[in-house]
Amino acid sequence: MVIHYLCSIMTKFAHDSVVPLQGSELSKKEQVADMFDNIAYRYDFLNRFLSAGIDIWWRKKAIRQLLKLAPQSVLDVATGTADVAIMSTKILHPKKITGIDISDGMLAIGRQKIAKLGLQNTIELLNGDSETINFEDGSFDAVTVAFGVRNFQNLEKGLSEIKRVLKPGGKLVVLEFSQPKTAGVTQLYNVYMKLVAPNVGKLFSKNRNAYKYLDQSIKKFPEGKNFTLILDNLGYTNTYCKPLSLGICSIYCGEK
Repeated sequence: MVIHYLCSIMTKFAHDSVVPLQGSELSKKEQVADMFDNIAYRYDFLNRFLSAGIDIWWRKKAIRQLLKLAPQSVLDVATGTADVAIMSTKILHPKKITGIDISDGMLAIGRQKIAKLGLQNTIELLNGDSETINFEDGSFDAVTVAFGVRNFQNLEKGLSEIKRVLKPGGKLVVLEFSQPKTAGVTQLYNVYMKLVAPNVGKLFSKNRNAYKYLDQSIKKFPEGKNFTLILDNLGYTNTYCKPLSLGICSIYCGEK
């Protein structure tokens, strides 16, 4: 009863209602899973192509926020094709990384990459939902989420679940797109997100809606201080935000 009540009073944010396909009877969660299943085979290529490879640096920068902590057990939420999980083995050298995602298509690609690198004993990928994480309280030293929190159906519920499975003293690292505020850069960014990304997405993955959704969900996302305030209100401590690449992307951190 208490858990049900707490969930019912959680705040709904504008981005929670942004979905890949307007008019669909499927929930946001179901639509996101279908969308990533459909683009999984081109996901890594499009990430590298659309970001000119800088997304690799963003991920490494985010993972390095955990170097001082030296976590031995890491949960990678919305792991996708396991890029962050794989990079984390090289940077952090943990004993175990568990990646969860709601898209079986993305997980299949991730498992192929892990097998090719011989990392099966270190990384395990599971179908899992950020809002109902199937692990006991205090299971992980650290949790990472790269470009996934925008896809949460209920942002606060997902972040609360992550805090639950963190050990006391554990750290959350979120990497997410944000909107640049510098004059000139903002205009170029808007043109790129409205025209270039959707059309390139359609050309290579046959799915323009996925990249239209990307733009819409970024615009509605509570970025910067708004996001760290959410973490504060949920009981995270030592929260901070690090904008990257003129504000195109941001790292958010908080501790339990």
